[in-house]
Amino acid sequence: MFDIFKKKAGPEEARPAWSERLAAGLARSREKLAGALGGVFTRRKLDAETLEELETALITADVGVAATQHLLDDLSARWKRAGGDADPKALLKAAFVDLLEPLERPLVIGVARPFVIMLAGVNGAGKTTSIGKLAKHFQSQGHSVLLAAGDTFRAAAREQLAIWGERNGVMVVSQVGGDSGAVMFDAIRAAAARGIDVVLADTAGRLPTQLHLMEEIRKVQRVIGKADPTAPHETLLVLDANTGQNALAQVKAFDDALGLTGLVLTKLDGTAKGGVVAAIAKERPIPLRFIGIGEGVDDLRPFVAAEFVDALVE
Repeated sequence: MFDIFKKKAGPEEARPAWSERLAAGLARSREKLAGALGGVFTRRKLDAETLEELETALITADVGVAATQHLLDDLSARWKRAGGDADPKALLKAAFVDLLEPLERPLVIGVARPFVIMLAGVNGAGKTTSIGKLAKHFQSQGHSVLLAAGDTFRAAAREQLAIWGERNGVMVVSQVGGDSGAVMFDAIRAAAARGIDVVLADTAGRLPTQLHLMEEIRKVQRVIGKADPTAPHETLLVLDANTGQNALAQVKAFDDALGLTGLVLTKLDGTAKGGVVAAIAKERPIPLRFIGIGEGVDDLRPFVAAEFVDALVE
């Protein structure tokens, strides 16, 4: 259950570079897109038939209708500017990068202390595991971290955070059952008293269709604001890439409820639906702060549009 805590590889087990791991992680999404494209680009022309095949291929790869139309229009414009003498695949990759670049805004810890990062998401999205990885990420930047175990109803979540705290010298504020808001309040006060730089606040999983549960998470956000009127300084939604277009629906629902400042997209290594990033970029371009492509502690990295497209489109 806690694969992220496996012993680090020694020098003789040096891991591949991030770009290689990202390419391997996106293999299923890339293969699905490549399979759908088939011989589209072998003709090196962009006629109506090619555009129709491209449309089908992109929608099949979970790019979404709106983003697909945007990419096709952009591709056609680039082709026209090139005078019909260019590599359509290179033009498509350039159009992809331009669409995704607005999402490329790394999370920067501001001057507030503690800097409170609230994380939300549906059950199973990888939220608690991502918090553990984020703790290590911020520690590597020299920040002290405190974890607030606000998922008070799920014992496994508290256990995971407790393991992170024990292994990495990170304080964890938690309680069995009870009120999530109370945990947040206590955690922020404890962090302020101890001079902690970053608070990572876990919350219970929420289905956006359950309005009463969404109201509860709004309440948690308001309680955080009572502990510190400037907080939360970041509100992140953790998404499971396997949910495809449903991830976009989650983004819209949680953004409407909480005012999201960023996204964390996990489990890209197990999905053929990586194209959903384009759908998010087109319809709700909230910064994609981090992407996850594995269980390793360093398999959660800031999103970079160009390297993502290189890994997605062969």
